[in-house]
Amino acid sequence: MTAPPAHPRTVVVTNDFPPRSGGIETYVAALLARLDPDRLVVHACAPDGGGPGLREAAEHDARLPFRVVRDPDRTLLPSPALAARVRRTVSAAAAEAVWFPSAAPLGLLGHAVRTAGVRRVVASAHGHEVWWARVPGSRAALRRLGDAVDVVTFDSAVVRRPIATALSLAARARTAQLRPGVDATRFRATERTGWRAPGAPVVLCLSRAVPRKGHGRLLAVWPEVRRRHPGARLLLAGGGPLVPRLRARAAQVPGAEVLGRVPDADLPGLYAAADVFVLPVADRLGGLVTESLGIVLLEAAAAGLPVVAGRAGGTVEAVLDDRTGVLLDARDPAALAAAVVDLLDDPGRAAAMGAAGASWVRRAWDWDVTAQRLAALLSGEPVPRWG
Repeated sequence: MTAPPAHPRTVVVTNDFPPRSGGIETYVAALLARLDPDRLVVHACAPDGGGPGLREAAEHDARLPFRVVRDPDRTLLPSPALAARVRRTVSAAAAEAVWFPSAAPLGLLGHAVRTAGVRRVVASAHGHEVWWARVPGSRAALRRLGDAVDVVTFDSAVVRRPIATALSLAARARTAQLRPGVDATRFRATERTGWRAPGAPVVLCLSRAVPRKGHGRLLAVWPEVRRRHPGARLLLAGGGPLVPRLRARAAQVPGAEVLGRVPDADLPGLYAAADVFVLPVADRLGGLVTESLGIVLLEAAAAGLPVVAGRAGGTVEAVLDDRTGVLLDARDPAALAAAVVDLLDDPGRAAAMGAAGASWVRRAWDWDVTAQRLAALLSGEPVPRWG
């Protein structure tokens, strides 16, 4: 990791902060770890889980090199009360910049934080802003948001296109790419222990357990995969609201196991145990709910795994079709089963895809580069032309 880039005193206002887990939380944590901790304060939502959640959050925050202010609300919404609390945090930190890692809805506080002396406001859009751009009421709110901040960033061009149509021409000209990265060294293949049994190929799906991610679609086709590879194991990992339901279903599916949330420190070993990574994501509600990019797809590639992914939103930028993996319509059970079976049938092809993915991630997806770009945007440097 390089030295922290220079940036102004910055307050980060977010609902997406560990110990909560998910793609945006990974994105936020990775970038904050690369900024100057002495010029950084995080104003985060209250943790989930009552007393145990409070203890976990307190232990997590105490290990960080920057200050964390925990708001009393478990979900931060742009209300006058929240605006007042954030302004107090900004004033106490003598902050000159604010970053909203999830643009909607908190970016609507852009005008409010300026009254506390903030000169630069950056908001980062992900996949969930797509539906904001396509529903009349929220589309108008998204336009106001774009005018309230100095820069709107996007992690993928696919997601930028529908969101940018909701912005004013002035705000659209102030958009920039802030793509995620991967610590390729951390996810480089390690010894296959723990979750692996001798002679049994492992298929891994790691993601937050919500409907669009497709854990249930993979469970549905697993019997067909097992018919061709009787000893194969399916590991479904990640926390989320569907975990109890998935566990009940998996109990009836031979060779399938739902791990639930896996500690971050154990993720490299989990990837190393697998032969194929699958994320059968699909758009929902006619494309209103889509995938922004899929950091887990890049992590799997960095670990040397071939990737099977649904063609949805930004996944087309995280997987090079037929080079680092396979893109498909994950709602097609036959296609999904065939893609997994084909990679298990042909270890040479799978290894070649995994090697290509690891090489590509090392070249093209660098957190340090992204952190430098975020610091420049917070500092007020001109917004670079999109792309």
